[in-house]
Amino acid sequence: MSLRTKLSLFLAAPISLALQGCTAAHAEPALQPAAAAPVAEARSGPALWQVADEDTTIYLFGTVHALPTAVEWYTGSIATALASSDTLVTEIPPDATNDPASQQMVVSKAVLPAEKSLRDILPQDDRVAYEGALTTIGVPVNAFDRFEPWFAGMTLSILPLMKNGWTADSGVEHVIDVKAGEEKQRASLETIDYQIGLFDELPLKSQIAFLMASATNIDGIVPMMDRMVAYWMAGDADGLATLMNESLSDPTLAQTLLYDRNANWADWIEKRLDAPGTVFIAVGAGHLAGDKSVQDFLEARSIPVTRLQ
Repeated sequence: MSLRTKLSLFLAAPISLALQGCTAAHAEPALQPAAAAPVAEARSGPALWQVADEDTTIYLFGTVHALPTAVEWYTGSIATALASSDTLVTEIPPDATNDPASQQMVVSKAVLPAEKSLRDILPQDDRVAYEGALTTIGVPVNAFDRFEPWFAGMTLSILPLMKNGWTADSGVEHVIDVKAGEEKQRASLETIDYQIGLFDELPLKSQIAFLMASATNIDGIVPMMDRMVAYWMAGDADGLATLMNESLSDPTLAQTLLYDRNANWADWIEKRLDAPGTVFIAVGAGHLAGDKSVQDFLEARSIPVTRLQ
């Protein structure tokens, strides 16, 4: 599996970034006023929210970064909202994982010092469970000895999905980017360097917790993602939040990978409301679910959020 494929699945893959989901790179698009097309209220299908003032409309749509090819979700209100928007905003630029410099950056941050080995820094019980997980999916136990725990955890979280037909090309961001067409402006909330830096700078204890979340549940990754997609397709943000909370028990991981970023994005949205236009923001669905969601941080700033679907 190529690094590009790993990154395409990982960056914001639900199990990897909380286990969904990085400086909030402020886009400064020069937008002209645009009236948003009406979006019918419903509760069937993936959830869609709206933030608006007199001359700005911002749609908030939660994504799943990789999906089985058979999942059909792009209809109705989502398609209407995207069509009415003049700017598409994603977590990172759509082509970020294709950049050889970005790929090299990831590798440089992921590699351990020459004198260290991943399995040697794991507590004995964790090492046994980790080696068992690798054996379960048919990977040599020394495959990631040269890498930091966060990178091994990233890879463990996506290998079962790939083996079961999940692809980034079927993921929501890729589909939305294609559907948006070339005429729409593009912006991003973060950079790939920032996102990878979040993982690389985690304390070792939290990196190991991230790794072991996948290693100790290797057989449950696909069933958990199936459940997550079912909640997502039903527009059940509460169910999605409950499922995420089962997977994210380390408080440092939750604060770094989820809550701090949600607060940053709420700041971005608040500032973006100062410029006219219609914006479609697509970010990992976990960021729009549960306590300390993006919506919570917006409402704490007295910015109302309306559920459209």
